[in-house]
Amino acid sequence: MSQPEFGDPTRRTYLAAERTFLAWLRSGMAALAVALAVGRLLPSLTEGSPTPFLFLGIGFGVLGVAMVVFGSLRQREVQLSVKSGSFRFLSPGAVLGFTLLGTILGVATVVLVALEL
Repeated sequence: MSQPEFGDPTRRTYLAAERTFLAWLRSGMAALAVALAVGRLLPSLTEGSPTPFLFLGIGFGVLGVAMVVFGSLRQREVQLSVKSGSFRFLSPGAVLGFTLLGTILGVATVVLVALEL
């Protein structure tokens, strides 16, 4: 019995890179939706000052835009790497930056909601 042929793995790598790019876009769009909810909707539901929520919304907006832009740049990097037969690691600095920003925004959201400012 013969083994099935799977073809050139480069094709699968390109498709995986496309899925990863779409994940960056989805995450960025989700952060932008959170920015709208936290910055505009949440203040209207509370009786406190809207200013902390406004700043938090701006933070989520910045995160969302950064994810979309970074995902686009990363997609281009990966395509060029696959085309040249090399590999490009994800920058540890970018991972740390997104992790810190997401963590700070998450903790700030929990604190603001808990304090009902």
